[in-house]
Amino acid sequence: MTHKLCAAAEGVVLTDDEIAANFGDLHKPLNAIQAMAAADHCIYCYDAPCITACPTSIDIPTFIHQIRTKNVDGAARTILSENIMGGTCARACPTEVLCEQACVRNHGGEEPVEIGLLQRFAIDHLMAKGGKHPFERASATGKRIAVVGAGPAGLSCAHRTAMLGHSVTIFEAKPKAGGLNEYGLAAYKMIDDFAQREVDFLMGIGGIEINYAHPLGGNLSLRELRDTFDAVFLGVGLGNTNRLGLDGEDKHGVLDAIDFIEELRQKRKKADMTVGQDVVVIGGGNTAIDAAVQARALGAAHVTLVYRRGEDAMGATKFEIDLARTNGVVVEPWAKPTAILGGKAVTGMVFERTARDAKSGKLFGTGDTFEVKADMVLKAIGQKLDATALDGLDLAAGKISVLDGFVTNISGVFAGGDCVKSGEDLTVQAVEDGKQAAHAIDAYLKS
Repeated sequence: MTHKLCAAAEGVVLTDDEIAANFGDLHKPLNAIQAMAAADHCIYCYDAPCITACPTSIDIPTFIHQIRTKNVDGAARTILSENIMGGTCARACPTEVLCEQACVRNHGGEEPVEIGLLQRFAIDHLMAKGGKHPFERASATGKRIAVVGAGPAGLSCAHRTAMLGHSVTIFEAKPKAGGLNEYGLAAYKMIDDFAQREVDFLMGIGGIEINYAHPLGGNLSLRELRDTFDAVFLGVGLGNTNRLGLDGEDKHGVLDAIDFIEELRQKRKKADMTVGQDVVVIGGGNTAIDAAVQARALGAAHVTLVYRRGEDAMGATKFEIDLARTNGVVVEPWAKPTAILGGKAVTGMVFERTARDAKSGKLFGTGDTFEVKADMVLKAIGQKLDATALDGLDLAAGKISVLDGFVTNISGVFAGGDCVKSGEDLTVQAVEDGKQAAHAIDAYLKS
């Protein structure tokens, strides 16, 4: 069922309670009876394609069978043994194009098993119980690992290396851990401060400390880390944003969507967040959808999402696009921005219709233009690596170049997550990168 917000019409201001309701849970969690019924839908097939479709290779049929047999703690451990941030992934992972799309139930015209909701059920159950961390550390090795970035890749690497007996120090630029889980996902996907609760749970393994307000560069250099620690893992993400390259990009009201989402995530009272009445979002990925839907949730009367190509090329899934439309976002494909209107503040945008050349596949402008009224423009046209403090590292296609095992060209330095090209820029892929890099670091230290 698609999440439906309290609508805002022109000239109508939403109440604080209506805005708070708009940021309720996107997917209602399963209760115990619903979870048992959903688990019964799984046929526990041999060589299950859902496992292959999961970047972290969770044994999905096994954990669902454990739920069916009321071994919910065991189900959680099965999940977490492969994906220590399975709680966030259950909330924000595009399961509809990964494990659930691969479910064999689809072939019979049935609904797939609700894998994401079952995963959330198991992990939420275990976390709610509290108590001892589900995994124990190996004997201390005396080795010290530096992890740069407390996002999904860095936290995953830290947890697994700590579990292998190493001592880990994380250096994080921001005042909170979690990376995009804390700062970059829509608030309605991560209610009740889940990102921080998951960090606290992960830290329960022991052997990990986090130094906040420690960005790489300035007082913290890669050379210093190499001299001080036995190995270094870089999970620095993509810290810079792309620009439109248009005059007026510095006008009041023109913002990066990721900054808008970050500010909103840190607001305890969502009604305190400033939003325009006529909002234009530029981009076609999940960040664009999150920004557009949340602008509507805050009370924007009109939200238009514009993308230069067709919907089939959008990074957002069909579910996310439908979510936007259901909540009143106008989706305009095949259009590119050509001008930002207004004086000191933005008043509108000019777009040119685009088309794709049948032979070359290249995009071109048709010359047909249109204007969209806007008092807020949110740019979601991609992020890029900030390489200013990565001296000596080889880069390829704007990311850190790594070999098998997430090894960089510098001995003892590893990298993973969005800052490398290992797969889709998803939380679940970053977690897998960190996990695999941890095992590579362990092998490096032993050798």
